[in-house]
Amino acid sequence: MSQTQVPEFIKDSAKFGINLGLERMEELDRLLGNPEKDLKVIHIAGTNGKGSVVTYISACLAQAGYKVGIYTSPFLERFSERLRVIDGKEGLDRLVEDETEGEINEADLARLSAMVKEASDDMTSRGFEHPTEFELMTALGYLWFKEKQTDIVVLETGLGGRLDSTNVFDHPVATVITSIGFDHQDRLGNTIEEITSEKAGIFKKDAPAFASDPSQMLIAECEKDKIRDTLIKLASEKETAGLTFVDASPESAVFTEEGKMVFEAYGRKYVTALQGRHQVLNATLAISVLQDVLGIDEDVLAEGIAKARWKGRAELLRAEPAVILDGGHNVQCAQSLMTTLGQMCAGRFADMRFRVVMGVMADKNVEGMIQTYKELGLNPAQVYAVRVDNPRSMAPADLSLLIRIVYNNSIMPVTFDSAKEAVAEACRKSEEDGIPILVTGSLYLIGEVRGTLCTITDNWR
Repeated sequence: MSQTQVPEFIKDSAKFGINLGLERMEELDRLLGNPEKDLKVIHIAGTNGKGSVVTYISACLAQAGYKVGIYTSPFLERFSERLRVIDGKEGLDRLVEDETEGEINEADLARLSAMVKEASDDMTSRGFEHPTEFELMTALGYLWFKEKQTDIVVLETGLGGRLDSTNVFDHPVATVITSIGFDHQDRLGNTIEEITSEKAGIFKKDAPAFASDPSQMLIAECEKDKIRDTLIKLASEKETAGLTFVDASPESAVFTEEGKMVFEAYGRKYVTALQGRHQVLNATLAISVLQDVLGIDEDVLAEGIAKARWKGRAELLRAEPAVILDGGHNVQCAQSLMTTLGQMCAGRFADMRFRVVMGVMADKNVEGMIQTYKELGLNPAQVYAVRVDNPRSMAPADLSLLIRIVYNNSIMPVTFDSAKEAVAEACRKSEEDGIPILVTGSLYLIGEVRGTLCTITDNWR
């Protein structure tokens, strides 16, 4: 399904932007018959790692025989990626072979969009603000998951947690907090305590809560105790059924030449296709939730972890010449990427110079990201600074200037207004000289160019 096939009503609602608050969502759900009340959910918030944890949990649930609904954002290549149902082990096996497996189809999207539009029109006629695109899609997802009779839904917050439109469940199966860092400070607060409080706003009375241990988060040491104390305080205030901090053994990770990672959790070895030692924490968090809350057998968990796929995150699209995609968009993600590049495929990329295609959102800490790349050893052979097909994109000239400043003019980026043209040029040159390609800076960039890269590299000799 392409972006052009998204119902016009949903697409047009993007103009309402991000507008945190639950009043519109609660009224929209009420008019639709509160479908969310018939769903069992595992609710996930955090700054980094949400998508990976969603992927691990949903794959393991499907491997265990559950019919699993999955709600994530943003989409990369197809709008329909945001809503998916994996029907047990057979559905998971099909997903491994076909990344479109289980996505909402165009007919259901159009039909349910009409229902949501009717409810939205009712709201606005009575003086409510127009629901945002995210709110409309969230409500549509609840309707679809109820229709599909899912056993459980793995639900990722859009922004923050406390006022996010997914935060309408009184009795989640579990709530999960992944790694926390500084991001969206204009909306979530300027201190780590404020940001953590917003994320932990998904905690609920009598629901078990889990969180990545702050000691392993990629954040300044002085902030880690503040995160821990804030999570403990919120869990107590919300009267959760306990708060479990999940520790991991990232040092156990071994990277194979085939692009797999072997790691240990709770005395057992696991294999994953997701790359980077930070993924050990994400996978261990998923394992802890599923063992403690649902009692899923560790053999089933191992099979689910092995089948988990999450594109656009340190994704090795092609081995030779290497093409690596990473949608990391903040300083913590940049740290993870640089560490991962030195580890993946048995360390073969540790000292390589990359041809880098970079596009970023202007509202991110772009200078901090570039500084992190430099400090952790990224010495590009060439850089293409590109415009992402998104209104928030930083202009290529501005990105180029920042790169030149941070690298003291030792790098002179080439600017492209078309990201697809940039990756096509990068591929042409890398096919000739064998220099690996790294595409990074934003998930929106990865979604825009991944299909182009797949088509071009499939034709390489």
